[in-house]
Amino acid sequence: MIEGHGDDLYRYDNIKMNFSSNIYNGTDLSALNNYLSSRLDVVRSYPEPSAASLERMIARECGISPDEVLVTSGAVDAIYLIAQAYRHEGSCRILQPTFREYEDACRVFGYQENKEGALCWLCNPNNPTGDVMPVDKVLALAEQHRLLIVDQSYEDYTMAPLLQPADVVGRDDILLLHSMTKRYAVPGLRLGYVTASSAIISRLREQYRPWAINALSLEAGKWLVDQGKTAIPDLPSYLAETQRLRSMLNNIEGIEAFDTQTNFFLCIIRQTTAADLKEYLAREHGILIRDASNFTGLTPHHFRIATQSPTENDALIAAIRNYELRQLN
Repeated sequence: MIEGHGDDLYRYDNIKMNFSSNIYNGTDLSALNNYLSSRLDVVRSYPEPSAASLERMIARECGISPDEVLVTSGAVDAIYLIAQAYRHEGSCRILQPTFREYEDACRVFGYQENKEGALCWLCNPNNPTGDVMPVDKVLALAEQHRLLIVDQSYEDYTMAPLLQPADVVGRDDILLLHSMTKRYAVPGLRLGYVTASSAIISRLREQYRPWAINALSLEAGKWLVDQGKTAIPDLPSYLAETQRLRSMLNNIEGIEAFDTQTNFFLCIIRQTTAADLKEYLAREHGILIRDASNFTGLTPHHFRIATQSPTENDALIAAIRNYELRQLN
């Protein structure tokens, strides 16, 4: 799905507040920028064919072996790599509504979708709902399928317990996807990785493209891991602000904001469409939200919000209230 993701700022000229991307917007990246500006010389040479130095650093951080880590060009690159490596399995199960790229990758490689699928795709925490499946239920789900792919791209955006890499590297039926894009709030760098048994990682490496990670991204990834900091400095406060925002939205007639265990959540607007609300907010207030109607299983009335600063959240509430008043008049 090349088109239809959130964060479509390129379609607008006047966006001041971006609620459409789930990635935390408050991160200071100046230190990373300064470091990369001192390392621009690396573009003169080919990068490592397989990002092995970054894989070793991630393995040390996770307490696992380097042959149980595979660095990819973002989590989406890993999704297509997995679908390609297991294409002969032929069937898949996707727990909907969820991130559209699982469905698209499986279609590209000829899978048939059904509840007994050999491969099962689980986004946990789930995009777009913000739900988190408990660890015991995730493990029970793995027992039902040849391979369970657990996309934990938003693992740093929740306080709920999740599987850890050390929990899965001894198994042949689970792999975990991780997103450095989300962890460090650097979506333009396209960095992610897979943790799994050495046998699973070896199978994925058979499909791996040489030089999949460019030299600057590799430098950035190593610097970020070495710093040991994630994008969100105070996760409990950020999640508390998420609940405040949800409460305010639920006090607007015609709007329902659903439960979440992360910084983002689904909403529904009853009297009009999410597309109409999105265009109004962008045009009149410079506010961007995510029209969620293209998630399988959702409707033209669903939209997704990702929490911003208290001031920005208050501005969103005021803008939506104004929109609702216009609808009534």
